[in-house]
Amino acid sequence: MTDAQEAKYVSAVEYIRTNFHPSDRIAILVRSGTTGEVLQRIASTDRIAGPSFQAWLEHKNQKESCDIYIGMNTLKPDVQSRTKEDIQTIRHLYLDIDHEGQAALTKIRQSNLVPGPNYVIRTSPERFQVVWRVEDISQEQAEAMQRAMARKYGGDPAATDSTRVLRLPGFINRKYETEFRVQAERHTDRIHHLQDFRLRTEHLNTDFRSPLRSHTASSPASRPLSQSEHDWAYAKRALARGDDPEDVIRRITDYRGGEKHSNYARYTVEKAQAALTRN
Repeated sequence: MTDAQEAKYVSAVEYIRTNFHPSDRIAILVRSGTTGEVLQRIASTDRIAGPSFQAWLEHKNQKESCDIYIGMNTLKPDVQSRTKEDIQTIRHLYLDIDHEGQAALTKIRQSNLVPGPNYVIRTSPERFQVVWRVEDISQEQAEAMQRAMARKYGGDPAATDSTRVLRLPGFINRKYETEFRVQAERHTDRIHHLQDFRLRTEHLNTDFRSPLRSHTASSPASRPLSQSEHDWAYAKRALARGDDPEDVIRRITDYRGGEKHSNYARYTVEKAQAALTRN
């Protein structure tokens, strides 16, 4: 049977209830397309999949032009934030594919290095998010594997942290000029394990550590880039792709932990925005 024959489109409620246990605490992110305001709600699967919460999300999406996202891993009891330290259990591995989407999907489906995905989520006509259900995988293992898959199959390297939110199927993507209802194709209910993924992983966060392309890059005497220069270059790449500045700030903050002062990430992103505006 082919992937197209096996695929089944699922609703938001079915997607949530299939991918999480009833008592799991998960994050929902609501971002206004007009003001840029971001609301985060953390609650149990049961509550989020319930009629009143879904009605609120539908109102936000339809009447207030908000985009709707869901955190893909569960959070510890009582936490009200979504940092790496707040993650309790890795439930999913995922890829965010925003370039050459069909070609990347073909590579994944034909590869013997990763299992077939549980879901392919079409977020716009040429963009996809690919999701695998997993268990018994640590946070470090999950992020290393996601970086490896992004390198191998052309995913977004900025979308490999365990706190990432993905589009929630069934709601309209309002990020672009043409609206698009996000669709999730379910291909299998199998739960995967680390040994099912046979890509070589590295501990280095290559997206933050990729070299700047500049006139000094080929010079034998060029000095290594500083930590701040790596972060600034990363922020420019992420903003140029259209990532939300607040998301970029959060990723840099999460990655740097307590290494920098509290306003460091915001200052870095503001500098990157100014540089992009000048170019």
